[in-house]
Amino acid sequence: MTSWRVAYAATSLRCLADLQRDRNKLDIVVYEEDQLTRNLLREWLGEAGYRVRSGALREAQCARPAADLVIASVYMPKQSGSRWVRDIQAAHPGIPVIAISGQFRSGLRAAGETAQSLGVQQVMAKPLVRVNLLSAVRDMIGPPL
Repeated sequence: MTSWRVAYAATSLRCLADLQRDRNKLDIVVYEEDQLTRNLLREWLGEAGYRVRSGALREAQCARPAADLVIASVYMPKQSGSRWVRDIQAAHPGIPVIAISGQFRSGLRAAGETAQSLGVQQVMAKPLVRVNLLSAVRDMIGPPL
């Protein structure tokens, strides 16, 4: 076998291994209008070993591939927030949702009354704390594969 064929075969096997490894990652979709917060969430979750897709809130109604978890910013939880959560759940049926908002008070019980009234599994107040976010994600979908 010529050296270029060996190099090509080795490169193809590495690409296939990378693709398989990426396919095994848990997939999280983040809906956050604020680009800085969205980028921070992508960074934290990606560094922890999760595959992260993100977008703006208006993109939730588009057809989206399956995910293991959705993290969604909810601007006005008491008014339009529940409608927004229903849109997310329609776009991602059966997928657990963590709602994040600057409107939630700090120390709010994660899976308490507010989460139940919104129809999500957990709520978190902004500003987010990295260790708390990663702990909530692990509790919901497990550690990265």
